[in-house]
Amino acid sequence: MTAATDGTRAPPFGLWERMLAGRYLRARRSQGGVALISIISFVGITLAVAVLIIVMSVMNGFRSELLSRILGFQGHVFVAGGVLDGPALQPAVQRIRAVPGVLQAVPVIQGQVLAMGPSQISGAIVRGVTAADLAQTPIIAGNITHGSLKGFGQGEDGGDAIVIGDRLAEALGVKTGDPLTLVSPSGAATAFGGSPVQKTFTVAGAFTVGMSQYDQAYIYMPLQQAQLFFGREGSVDEIEIRLADPDRAEHMKPIIARAAGPTALVTDWTQRDTSFWGALKVERSTMRLILLLLIGIAAMNIISGLIMLVKNKGRDIAILRTMGAGQGSIMRIFIMAGASVGVLGTAAGLILGVLFCVYISEIQAVVEWVTGQQVFASDVYYLSRIPAKIDWLEVAFIVVFSIGMSLVATLPPSWNASRLDPVEALRYE
Repeated sequence: MTAATDGTRAPPFGLWERMLAGRYLRARRSQGGVALISIISFVGITLAVAVLIIVMSVMNGFRSELLSRILGFQGHVFVAGGVLDGPALQPAVQRIRAVPGVLQAVPVIQGQVLAMGPSQISGAIVRGVTAADLAQTPIIAGNITHGSLKGFGQGEDGGDAIVIGDRLAEALGVKTGDPLTLVSPSGAATAFGGSPVQKTFTVAGAFTVGMSQYDQAYIYMPLQQAQLFFGREGSVDEIEIRLADPDRAEHMKPIIARAAGPTALVTDWTQRDTSFWGALKVERSTMRLILLLLIGIAAMNIISGLIMLVKNKGRDIAILRTMGAGQGSIMRIFIMAGASVGVLGTAAGLILGVLFCVYISEIQAVVEWVTGQQVFASDVYYLSRIPAKIDWLEVAFIVVFSIGMSLVATLPPSWNASRLDPVEALRYE
């Protein structure tokens, strides 16, 4: 019943408008409906929203996993300079550890070596740290796959126990308790320059951090032994600092610099591998833009469906107008008919995308079982599994954008329907 028949004004988006919108949307082709185009629009928006949620969640997870592993392995802030030499080192370390927000300050020596195992020879990177600092590094101490940290740092000059990445141990053919010979190209200084140093160590354990670039290249050695092995007695290469909040590294730099002393040079993780993190940021922004355009393209199908619906329902529109339905009512009917496709498609895409991200590990396992191929090789992608981290704020933006584009797509045909002249529409009926 319209406003003209009962003398009252029907409320916007009232029952009769919603009823007509639903009837037009469900109408078969023989009744002038466009169900097939509506289904295509629904499927397009569903897939576009789901793919955008999945891709952005995987990229968020990839960045989060890389960030947690790289920063957990290398630290967040780094101190170099004259403060690393002689008696100034330990007081500086103690002052840095006392800074609020600092979890760990680790003096580190790092150098390249040639590792000679029974079955292979490979280049490696040695990191010299104290036993206490290594035990307080969760990404290493919490991921020992073979052996243990027992015996690490014990004995004369730190002892000869070392901890090695599990992929490197596998490549070299060594296990816990086996000897491993390391050759340093720069040992103690002599009258003729630096001389190579060769020494045999005992493998105390193997670790994995889930990134091939670390698991197949790094060896941990007691700090005192590393100082002797690389000819750096009384000094270290840098102090690695881990913070409670890595995102505050830039803010913490001046505070740490004051604590370290005037001769300290302080950098943070954002200044290391700048191109790598920058590339991830650009790639993420570009993928978001491209996939948002896909949602826009899918929403454009609504326009073609509504245009055909308006053309097929011209006689109905004219009758409604002669019965007293206003232009606003006609426009709202077709807006609801078109927007409902976008809303339902967005809801289906949201559910599909979130479920895919939640069960992504199981889906990966099924795909690998069916194809017989490893779809996410750790030696190529750094990680051993596909990560997915749902950012609900980003998901909300995707949902709002999709619904907004669907509403915008309904406006031109709905406006044309509301401007239809009843006389012209019924002239040839």
